[in-house]
Amino acid sequence: MILDLSYNLVFGELPSSLPFQNIQTLDLSSNHLHGAIPSSFFQQAWNLTSFNVSNNTFSGSIPSSICLHSSPLIRLLDFSFNEFSGNISQGLGECSKLQAFRAGHNNLSGLLSDDIYNATTLEEIALPHNLLNGVISERIANLTNLSILDLNTNGLTGVLPQSIGKLSKLKLLLLQFNNLEGSLPPSLMNCTSLAELNMGFNNLEGNISQLNFYRLIKLSKLDLGKNNLTGMFPISLYSCKYLKAIRLSVNDLEGEIQPDIQSLKSLSFLSLGYNRMTNIAKAMKILMHCKNLVVLSLTSNFVGEEFPDDLGKVDFDGFQNLRMLSLGKCELTGQLPVWLSKLKKLKILALGSNRITGTIPSWLGTLPRLFLISLENNQISGEFPKELCKLPMLVSESSTAQDDDIYLELPLYGFQGPTLMQYKFFFFPPAINIGNNTISGNIPTEIGQLQLLHTLSLSKNNFSGNIPQQLSDLKNLEKLDLSMNHLSGQVPLSLTSLNFLSSFNVSYNNLEGEIPTSTQLQSFNASAFEGNPKLCGPPLSNECLPNPNKGTKKGKNNNQYLLDINGQQIPWLSVVLGFIVGFFGVCSSIYMHIWKMYTVGFM
Repeated sequence: MILDLSYNLVFGELPSSLPFQNIQTLDLSSNHLHGAIPSSFFQQAWNLTSFNVSNNTFSGSIPSSICLHSSPLIRLLDFSFNEFSGNISQGLGECSKLQAFRAGHNNLSGLLSDDIYNATTLEEIALPHNLLNGVISERIANLTNLSILDLNTNGLTGVLPQSIGKLSKLKLLLLQFNNLEGSLPPSLMNCTSLAELNMGFNNLEGNISQLNFYRLIKLSKLDLGKNNLTGMFPISLYSCKYLKAIRLSVNDLEGEIQPDIQSLKSLSFLSLGYNRMTNIAKAMKILMHCKNLVVLSLTSNFVGEEFPDDLGKVDFDGFQNLRMLSLGKCELTGQLPVWLSKLKKLKILALGSNRITGTIPSWLGTLPRLFLISLENNQISGEFPKELCKLPMLVSESSTAQDDDIYLELPLYGFQGPTLMQYKFFFFPPAINIGNNTISGNIPTEIGQLQLLHTLSLSKNNFSGNIPQQLSDLKNLEKLDLSMNHLSGQVPLSLTSLNFLSSFNVSYNNLEGEIPTSTQLQSFNASAFEGNPKLCGPPLSNECLPNPNKGTKKGKNNNQYLLDINGQQIPWLSVVLGFIVGFFGVCSSIYMHIWKMYTVGFM
């Protein structure tokens, strides 16, 4: 008998026992059930083989003693996505038929129950996103049928046991976001069925180039990012012909990318950032022939080398499936190469924190899929090209509707402040960040065409002229940073129509007049407006002079004074001198804060 009530609106608590003794499959997943699961619930469940209560709000402890006095035939237990807490108590080892035990995304704590290693029929253990700690026992070798071991995002410590190599049927080993340490055991290479190995964001160490990956002929995904691994890029990985994704970023690897990587015909995701790789010209000439490459992140490598402007072909046809290119924080010199204009599927171009010179080329505005440009912290000059205001993905919703949504074989990680974020293409905000360069001239009025833009950062440049009214046409704008330029005139009243604006900064310009009142602009901190001596009104403490058009006394000296918070007149000269003294004391720290918020870097 099968009782399937999943994906309904069932609410309340479970009864004290099963309503029918002959139920074999009970599926209550994705409802609104809550409370604890009564210990008596399974007492008459002699025929139960599958029990699924995932995606509810159950609490209390998991009844792992289910097989001690009842349910001897149970094969599937799924408690995932609830609010269970406490330790996993003894009893699972008595489940002689159990094949899958899932309890991820709860608040389980303590050690892995030791008797779980007695459930030798287990094929899947999935306990991700809990608070488990302790070590993985050498007794894991007892689970010879295990094909999935998912303990990611817990607090596990110790080393990966040598006996892991006895799990010849293991396909998925997911241990990322723990505190595992030591070297990867050579015996791991005996797990010849492995399709995905993910131990990123741990404290692993050792020379990775000494591991013989050539035996893992079924491996399709490898993630060992954010560890302390050393050595060269493992040559033996080139034997894993089914590899689709490799992340070895944030380690201490060195050397050059070799031509053998072209043998990985299915490779679509390659992240080697924050290592000590060299010879960018060679690397790009090799990788351009990886026809299925979608994500290429080489951030913080090739330090001080020159951005390759010639990849050896007159008619460039490389990187034709590339959606993301991240080469930020490399201190690369040279100008933006013309071959970038050939990347017609490129969505994200992250080249911040280099030493790129020259101007922003007009052809950048012709890339049909580009929606995120990160060129901050470079030495780019010239003016803001009007062609950039015609980027199809930032102008037309019809272009975004036709865009392809490529599946990422591994997630992308990046920091938003201190928080580590996990990204897919869909979640990246459309952005243009060209701060901290030497770009000059007016902000083009055509910028109002970029109606799908979410982030615009032009700070720390040499922009002059007025803030264009057309910025108010950017109805989706969430972050606007125009600080540390030479902008003049008033803060446009029309900016108050930007209803989604959560971050705003026009500090350290030459703006003047009253900040538009009774608007959301008053909700921002005074630091968003400071450094403009002639700017007045809330949230700044200096009040504005009375409007002479409202019958106040006229005089040519009126504009020589501000009113402080107590209504006393302060000469403009004093304000300017105070600004000059204080500016250099705070400018650096404010600038660093701004760019910490906007700099784009991926792992």
